[in-house]
Amino acid sequence: MIDLLQIVDTANKVIHTVSAGDTNGDGSLSFFELIQMGGMIMIPLGVMLLLAVYVFVERTIAVRNAARIDQNFMNIIRDHIVSGNVSAARSFAKNTNNPVARIIDKGIQRIGKPIDSIERSMDNVGQLEMYKLEKNLGILAVVSKAAPIFGFVGTLIGLMQLFSNIYQANEVAIGTISQGIYTKLITSISGLVIGLMAYFGYSVINTQIDKTSNKMEAAAADFLDVLQEPTH
Repeated sequence: MIDLLQIVDTANKVIHTVSAGDTNGDGSLSFFELIQMGGMIMIPLGVMLLLAVYVFVERTIAVRNAARIDQNFMNIIRDHIVSGNVSAARSFAKNTNNPVARIIDKGIQRIGKPIDSIERSMDNVGQLEMYKLEKNLGILAVVSKAAPIFGFVGTLIGLMQLFSNIYQANEVAIGTISQGIYTKLITSISGLVIGLMAYFGYSVINTQIDKTSNKMEAAAADFLDVLQEPTH
């Protein structure tokens, strides 16, 4: 009978501890209430989450726009150059807003110079275009590594709160223990989830950039081939 009373008393203490975080009194912990129980460490984690989402959306749109290349773009450039209408080829490339067109435009400007010089000029433009595509991408890499670390810091803070409360209470109370465990778990899980999301976003955008880079290299190679085609 005594054991049963102890179990009931322990259960009541656990329920009371959970209800301490239930600010709206609905009998359950909402997502926002759980976040609040995570403590101050959730603020930097929230900032990192917002940064990661912003960079992912912004870079996804930018890379997607850069990858939009007309299937007939190089055919039109080839036709203009073969027919000797270089000004029309440059005008067409200049009026097309994507990295491939800017690389080809630089190559057209260098027509008449040695092939090696043309290729170097195009490579330089290609490097600048890659830099533009990778802009702010490092933020996702930093968040993917920093968020789990902040979550671990939250775990340490939770343990410090736990032992501090136990010391002040001079007893091992279930409510004291559970509050520290809540903080520890919430921050750890949040940090890992945010880090995983940032890493996934970084990998996805990197893959898209690689595909765009391959398109740029293929277009540059096609352009050099056009310049070296024998004239009839």
